[in-house]
Amino acid sequence: MKLTAEHGFSLWEVCAAFWYGWALAAAGEVTAGSAQMRSAIAAKKGLGVVNQVPFFLGLLADICTQAGDPTEARDLLTEALRIVDRTQERWFEAELHRLRAEALLASSPCDSAEAEASLSHALAVAREQEARFWELRVATSLARLWRDHDKRIEARDLLAPIYGSFTEGFDTRDLKEAAALLAELAK
Repeated sequence: MKLTAEHGFSLWEVCAAFWYGWALAAAGEVTAGSAQMRSAIAAKKGLGVVNQVPFFLGLLADICTQAGDPTEARDLLTEALRIVDRTQERWFEAELHRLRAEALLASSPCDSAEAEASLSHALAVAREQEARFWELRVATSLARLWRDHDKRIEARDLLAPIYGSFTEGFDTRDLKEAAALLAELAK
């Protein structure tokens, strides 16, 4: 952050400020971190830059959901998806739909139909883009939902081939979570 400020790289300074806020929030300082993230997003928009704003909004929404504010998360994700539709910056679209489903489930765990629809859409987007990482994340979330609704076989049948297509990265959080879920589903 200091170097970007010293050298007048205003866009990179905003990005550094966002990541600083994200790190604060991830370390447990949610209020300060999310305020920093919001400020950086506003600054980025103030510079007239929309590139990566949906990504930033998605990360902030994830923090909001984890902090117990899924309504704010849904609002942020709605904004992010509107920007995606306007700009066609779709590389993070599947994850935005997955995060929307997580926010929906956090606010109404008993009403999962809309969340399942978001996850199904996210899965279709990831597959269309051949984005296996996003596909794995979505499939893990959908498999969890199905497990919770006594659709264990469907959950396993969805997740197993996607997980099995990976040949490396098994020490990453996402693959570890998928492996643990598959082990649970095998019981």
